[in-house]
Amino acid sequence: MTLQTNTLSKAEKAFAEALFKSYTSGDPLMESAWKEQVTNDSQAYRVQEYLTGLKDEEVGGYKVSLTSAETQKMFAADSPLYGAQVASHFLKSPATVSLQTLMEPLVEVELAFRAKEDLFASDSLEELMSKTTVAGGLEVPDSRFKDWFPTLSKYMVMSDAAVGGLVVYGQEHNTNELFSSTNELAEVTCELFHNGKKVKDGVSAEVLGNPLKSLHWLVQKLESQNKKFTAGQMVSSGTFVLPPKLTAGKWQVSFDHGLGSVTLKVTQ
Repeated sequence: MTLQTNTLSKAEKAFAEALFKSYTSGDPLMESAWKEQVTNDSQAYRVQEYLTGLKDEEVGGYKVSLTSAETQKMFAADSPLYGAQVASHFLKSPATVSLQTLMEPLVEVELAFRAKEDLFASDSLEELMSKTTVAGGLEVPDSRFKDWFPTLSKYMVMSDAAVGGLVVYGQEHNTNELFSSTNELAEVTCELFHNGKKVKDGVSAEVLGNPLKSLHWLVQKLESQNKKFTAGQMVSSGTFVLPPKLTAGKWQVSFDHGLGSVTLKVTQ
């Protein structure tokens, strides 16, 4: 499917503009006002693409959502979905963010991959390892809709750039140097802490069985829409844990396999 924003209906364009207004003002939308405007994947991705253009900023990468059976069930989906993320929303750890700049944020634990060269749908998992860096990630999903989690419909999530907020990433490593096989990417474990108290732990196998499969899915999906995952772009590949609410304080996630830790300080 090739996306063409010049084929947007008036309703789709109005929805994208309303999302952008919410994105800039912080005033949330009500799902009931827009739910009937977008009822399939093609419409939702057209809205997202137009919304991305309105942001008038370089696309720094993507996030992949609904990468576990549990989250797919919550949003009545049978496959992942992606959202384009602007470059300024990828932050190097340690980072600081104010709750005043967010709407209804959550916190997720992810692996973040960066392309060292353009990626293609024909790439194998081994080739993706050799063409990327990997880092631990702490993602902050956020939505332009009030009371969005976990009841927001899939098409609203897709339209809203996969409820993209921020991606905080740690030290980057060449993926094929840190991991000796693709299977090892499915064995990464994490511990998530808030103000020193453990909140969650998780394992990377929750992400489509292996986060590399999430990256591969994204590259294939983009290519089917006549898009590319290009050198320098990053992806937050899917959460290890069901996300808690982001609150003020120090959030830290620790990974094994030499990935280290990622820290986010959240102020009021």
